[in-house]
Amino acid sequence: MRLILAPMEGVMDHTMRDLLTRVGGYARCVTEFVRVVDRQLPNRVFHRACPELSQGGKTPAGTPVYVQLLGGDPDVMALNAHALERLGAPGIDINFGCPSKTVNNSDGGSVLLREPERVHGIIRAVRAAVSPQIPVTAKIRLGFKDSSLFEDIALGVEAAGATELCIHARTKQHGYLPPAYWAEIGKVKPRLSIPVIANGEIWSGTDAQQAQAESGCVDLMLGRGALSFPDLARVIHAQYAGEAYTPMPWATVLPLVQHYAAQLEARAPKYAVSFVKQWFTYLRRQYPEAESLFQQIKRMKDMAEINKQFKHGSYP
Repeated sequence: MRLILAPMEGVMDHTMRDLLTRVGGYARCVTEFVRVVDRQLPNRVFHRACPELSQGGKTPAGTPVYVQLLGGDPDVMALNAHALERLGAPGIDINFGCPSKTVNNSDGGSVLLREPERVHGIIRAVRAAVSPQIPVTAKIRLGFKDSSLFEDIALGVEAAGATELCIHARTKQHGYLPPAYWAEIGKVKPRLSIPVIANGEIWSGTDAQQAQAESGCVDLMLGRGALSFPDLARVIHAQYAGEAYTPMPWATVLPLVQHYAAQLEARAPKYAVSFVKQWFTYLRRQYPEAESLFQQIKRMKDMAEINKQFKHGSYP
C-alpha cells in the first residue's frame, strides 16, 4: 500500500511537505499546481513551487516530490514538462481536478473534464515530451457536472500513456462537500491496468478501509485528513498491517505546530499568522486541545503574541 500526500493549493507548500514527511508514512508528495498558460516558465517558478528540486527532487526526509502542472494547451504543457525533467523532477503530475472558478474560467483544472479528448491530448503530449522513465501521473475528479463521462476520461488517461491515475471521488459540482463517492471509482477501476489511487474524505483509519473496500484501490491520497491528523499515514499503515500503533497526542503535535510557525516566520513572515491559523482550522477537527488554543489565537495578528500563547500550552 502507498499513501500519497495531496497537492492542496495554498496549504501544502514545501514547509508542510517537509513536516509531514518527517512524521512519516508517505510514498510521495505532489506540489501545489504550477499554472501554465502560453509559454515555458522560467526555472525560478518551478523552484519556487518545488524547492526540493535543489535536493534531488525529495523532501529532507527522502520522500519524492512530483511537480504538478495545470493548463489546457498540450504543446505548452509538454514544453514545461520537458523543462521540469531537465531540472530533475522525479515525476510530472497533471491537474484535472481543481474546482476553482478562477482556474476553470482560465481553461484549467476540472473544466477540462467536460472534454475527455482534451484530457487525453494533454497527457499524450506530456508523455511524449519526457523520457520514458519519468512518471506522468494525472489527478481527476469523477466529472464536471456529473459522472457521465467518468469512464471515458479514465480510459483516455490510460490510453494516453499515464503512469498512474489519482481520482478524487467527487465531481466539480460536489466541490468538497461530503460524502466522497468511492464506489464510483470501483465501477471503472477493473477496466484499467495502470495503478489507481483513491482520494477524498479520508479522515481516519476507518475511512481509509472503507475507501479501499468501495473503490477497489489499495493506494490512497491524503489531503485535509493529513492536516487534521499529522500521523494519519502511520495510523493507516499500522491498521493495514494489523499492527498496534498509538496516535500522537496533542503534546507531541504542538511542537510540530511551533516548528511550522518558526519556519514560516523565517521564510514568509507576511503570511505566517494566516497560515498557522489555517492549519488550526484542520487540527481542531482531531484535537480538542487545538480547538481550545485556536479560540485564544484566532483574533491575534502578530506571531509574537501567538508564540506566547503556544508556550502556555493548550488552554486559556
